[in-house]
Amino acid sequence: MQNKINKAYSIIGIIKRNFINMDMPTFALLHKSLVRTRIEYVVSVWCPYKKETMKRLKKNQKRATKLIISLKKLSYKERLLKLKLPTLKYRRMGGDMIEVFKVLHN
Repeated sequence: MQNKINKAYSIIGIIKRNFINMDMPTFALLHKSLVRTRIEYVVSVWCPYKKETMKRLKKNQKRATKLIISLKKLSYKERLLKLKLPTLKYRRMGGDMIEVFKVLHN
């Protein structure tokens, strides 16, 4: 699990170095396609149940949302709202519901 988080951090670093003045739609696209896919890959199998792991995942997304200079001073929740990104907990619950639906209707 830690290697997934480290890989996501390294991708955030790559984005930070290569996209200096990035707007919100560009960030959202890069984050959703490069960072979030790394930390959510097969989440239904390894679902982070430890508080420490969930904290690290949240910290990763918090750090990523600070890449947009105009949003840096806002709180984490405000940044997510501006970027129209759901929290990781919300996404995990949605994924779990999809998996339950597949099991019941497949």
